[in-house]
Amino acid sequence: MSRKGSAEGSDRFEYLQTLVTEFQDTDSEGASAGKSGKFSYDPKNYNHLRDLQVTDLFLDMLTEDNDNFVEFGMGGLCNLSMVPEFRDFILQNDGINLITNCLSKRNEETVLSAITTLMNLITINSRSEITQPGVLHCMLRFSLSESPRLRNLASVFLQDCCSEEQVAQAEKQMQGQQTALGIPLPKD
Repeated sequence: MSRKGSAEGSDRFEYLQTLVTEFQDTDSEGASAGKSGKFSYDPKNYNHLRDLQVTDLFLDMLTEDNDNFVEFGMGGLCNLSMVPEFRDFILQNDGINLITNCLSKRNEETVLSAITTLMNLITINSRSEITQPGVLHCMLRFSLSESPRLRNLASVFLQDCCSEEQVAQAEKQMQGQQTALGIPLPKD
């Protein structure tokens, strides 16, 4: 039985390695990256994903011009950001800045993953950067979105991640600016 488990682990690693290699060697629409992102849900894959430096790959994908790559990268980071080891890696590698930039993407899935990832990345040390005024203004705008998913998630972010004082200050700064100028809201 342990032999079978070892073989399955080896097969799993090889499969993930193949996906990463395929992604790095292709200009496709991100099918391999999407599969890698889906594998980041399963704790059995965490060691393999760490060894394959998939977190680096996902962070790199956030800077791509291809919206599908950005969506897959953001989704993969969202899945991994719940694990302290991956969370710390993301925080140490300019992840907050890269993820915050994804808040202005037109793809709603990308934006939802970015908000969720920011929530997952909150620690004592990262809270002030994640809840800085620019992000709060963005969340306040999203809380007015026609999309229920975006509106609700932004409201949860404001309620769970920010103090009442922070939200009141951001609302005061935005008074009269309740449009989404500069931040394209995803289409329904």
